[in-house]
Amino acid sequence: MSVIESVSGLSAQEIKEVFGQFDENIKKIEKALFVNITSRDSMVKIVGDEVNAQRAKRIIEDLASVVRKGEPLSGQNVDYAISLEQGGVASHIADLDDLIVCRTVSGRPIRPKTFNQKTYVDAIRKNMIVFGLGPAGTGKTYLAMAMAIDAFKKGDVNRIILTRPAIEAGENLGFLPGDLQSKVDPYLRPLYDAIYQIMGAESYLANSEKGLIEVAPLAYMRGRTLDSAFIILDEAQNTTPAQMKMFLTRIGFGSKVVVTGDRTQKDLPHGQISGLDVAIKVLENIKEDIAMVNLTSVDVVRHPVVQKIVMAYEEYEKKKSGR
Repeated sequence: MSVIESVSGLSAQEIKEVFGQFDENIKKIEKALFVNITSRDSMVKIVGDEVNAQRAKRIIEDLASVVRKGEPLSGQNVDYAISLEQGGVASHIADLDDLIVCRTVSGRPIRPKTFNQKTYVDAIRKNMIVFGLGPAGTGKTYLAMAMAIDAFKKGDVNRIILTRPAIEAGENLGFLPGDLQSKVDPYLRPLYDAIYQIMGAESYLANSEKGLIEVAPLAYMRGRTLDSAFIILDEAQNTTPAQMKMFLTRIGFGSKVVVTGDRTQKDLPHGQISGLDVAIKVLENIKEDIAMVNLTSVDVVRHPVVQKIVMAYEEYEKKKSGR
């Protein structure tokens, strides 16, 4: 049985922003919840079955709250609000806009875009060691980088160390020309890309020359004790158990560590056990100062098609494993 829900009190600008260009946002809601949505003056009318009409109303009210705060409304906002409601969770994405981690060199605010990302950021603030686990595009490295730069600027740490295993993604690159730094730079390029965007190339180079920011392969960590540093280990699924143990035992006083990895995208030789998998099992019962945050396909904040690709692969892997 169809019912009619209405959303009133919206300004013409709020309705325009919520509906989106050519009503693209409203069409997404209509398609996902099987409702019909129209607007007239300051009133939005929703026609559909009772549950979905109420869900659509909550989504529209939440999106309007985002607009009311002066924040731009993105397609990702709309998709995430819909996914929350479809999952039986009331949409309150406007609350996410209250938390700004830091700003990029161009002034753009960096903030968690999903509630799992907010949990991740909160965990980094509260714990000494945090494992950020999840598929590509969930903001694991980018948010950790933002937190590191924020801590560095505030003086909470004296330096930033970014590291990852130097291993090819299913390819053999063979001989690479140049000096040692030139050989390892291709493996570390994703880290450079993120830090340039947040901090700016000039600021990074100035701090790098002083030894305050270091980007290096994981092998360079052996034999060191890292005090008063914010350390990020990226692509941790490609570590061996020995490498992971070596890394975790480098941590000194006043340091904070974030380990990121996607357990479904290992590039280790066939039969090699991942150091990340071992670490999760070894440390799962240690609750003090260690947190593990799982991000999922719902938290993918790249182009919407990336989320669909991740979900498709998850479904394929489930079928392949007979689950």
